[in-house]
Amino acid sequence: MSENSTPERVVLLDEQHQPTGTALKSEVHTEATPLHLAFSCHVLNPDGRVLVTRRALSKRTWPGVWSNSFCGHPGPHESFEDAIARRARQELGLEIRNLTVVVPEFQYRATDATGVVENEFCPVFVAVTDTDPQPAESEVAEYAWTAPRDLIAAVESAPYAFSPWLGDQVREPALREALG
Repeated sequence: MSENSTPERVVLLDEQHQPTGTALKSEVHTEATPLHLAFSCHVLNPDGRVLVTRRALSKRTWPGVWSNSFCGHPGPHESFEDAIARRARQELGLEIRNLTVVVPEFQYRATDATGVVENEFCPVFVAVTDTDPQPAESEVAEYAWTAPRDLIAAVESAPYAFSPWLGDQVREPALREALG
């Protein structure tokens, strides 16, 4: 549910990433998930460490795997900036600043062990925070601040422990540069 307690909707896209309609988030992720709009955000602290989160065990897809700081879906007519700030507060209790898109054309499709498909056009952002997370238990099992080089090395050596989108994202030169 969104902050105003109405069911969350995602923006459906065609292959040129143009909106074609909306669908309930609760109903869109299936074995035949249509392409839809999303975002990923990597959060740095003032020391240059990146926040990684382990998805809650109650999550429908990829429960218990480590991932980027947070992800989400902008609602219809919601800017990325507003959606990212909203999800940072909802999921992690964070206020963020210096939001920058670093991989604007990122897209991936991955199938969870249960057969549920993620199929997202998902620009990748980096932001900064000055505080530690206060994660929502329904979203995050645990979190850690880590050196970006250590995160990249861990994803490369044990990709099965991480979300598939994080694995793809850390191979992007622009993200590696932005993380330092």
